[in-house]
Amino acid sequence: MNENEIGKMAVDCAVRLHKELGPGLLETVYEVLLSHELELNGLKVERQVPVPIEYHGIKFEEGFRADIVVEDKVILELKSIEAINAAHKKQVLTYLKLTGCKLGFLLNFGEPLMKDGITRLINGQIQ
Repeated sequence: MNENEIGKMAVDCAVRLHKELGPGLLETVYEVLLSHELELNGLKVERQVPVPIEYHGIKFEEGFRADIVVEDKVILELKSIEAINAAHKKQVLTYLKLTGCKLGFLLNFGEPLMKDGITRLINGQIQ
């Protein structure tokens, strides 16, 4: 399965989850349930994945944590906030750069309509 196919499944699951539960729950609730839905669809899912950072040739495991990594290819960063800002997008782009993954999604479950809370990011650019 390629990144775009995985991404479509992730977005479809996020939209269904949001329709059923609505906005306003804690981010961790959406994380647990979205991970479960993706696993039910046969995907390999990891939660709170360490994203190490290298500095002066030394690798530090304490760098960052990606909310969800699907099939070791797609990063899902979840929020449940009123509005996304540029820093949130930069966060996902940093994760993509550090992991070498090509595709990431910033999913804001705080939006009244999930379609308005989806930002697709490609390593090195915002879409």
